[in-house]
This record gives sequence, C-alpha cells and structure tokens, in this order.
Amino acid sequence: MEMSGEQTILRPQAVTWSSITDPRVLKACIPGCESMDKVGDNEYELVMGAKVGPVSAKFKGKITLADVDAPHAYTLIFEGQGGVAGFAKGQANVRLLPDGETTRLQYTAKAMIGGKLAQVGSRLVDGVARKMAESFFSAFNEHVSGVKGEG
Repeated sequence: MEMSGEQTILRPQAVTWSSITDPRVLKACIPGCESMDKVGDNEYELVMGAKVGPVSAKFKGKITLADVDAPHAYTLIFEGQGGVAGFAKGQANVRLLPDGETTRLQYTAKAMIGGKLAQVGSRLVDGVARKMAESFFSAFNEHVSGVKGEG
C-alpha cells in the first residue's frame, strides 16, 4: 500500500531537519515506540507495539535513514519482526521545502506486512498503516511546532 501527505511545520527548514533526524524526536512521535537506540550511522534499533484488528504484536526492528540530502530529504526504511504475528517492512520518502519561516513536509510512504498480520484483511491493514503514518507526521508537527498539525 502507498500513501502520501503533507504537513505545514511552523518552524524554519533547518529546525525541522534537525528534529526529523533526531532519534529522541522520532521515538516520541512513532506510535507505540518503546525504545530506540542508535547502532550505527543513521541506523537505529527499535521496539514498538502495534495492534491490527485482533492481532497485537511487539516488533523488534531497525530504522535506517538512507539517501540523506540535508536539509532537504531522506528515506526512512523500517524492517521489523513481530514473532508469530509476522513482519512489517516499509519506507517513507520525506521532503522538506522551505516556505518563509515555515516548512512544508511532504511524504510518500509504503508498507508491506506478512504472516498472521496479513491474514486479518488488507483493508484493515491498509487503514492501520495509513493511521500510523498520519499519527506519526501529526505528532511530529505538534512536537516541533508546538501546535496541532494540519494534514
């Protein structure tokens, strides 16, 4: 599934960039994230909980920031294992466009799951994936701007 969206961040591009690449900010904004530890350049291990319909899982995974073009864009790649629940993979292409004293954050995200999670139905899974992406970018906007995000 693929989804896209845009947020207006009420901070300049440089401030928005330093926040969108800060693991503490990412951890605070990723829904269900319990821990996030740096393991290499632009590489982090994380643990997060997720629920899709009747299936709940704790995912252990890795986030990698790739194709970094500071302070304009990067690709966030996620891979996670949820034990018997299955696996999740995804990526989000994030672009920051300066707009005076604000920044337009544009994203396109793709997600793929397998195992027990995939058996609950693609419409339900797509809805949860879309909600998680929207929740992350709205939480990020609120965290950085100090106000509720637009989306």
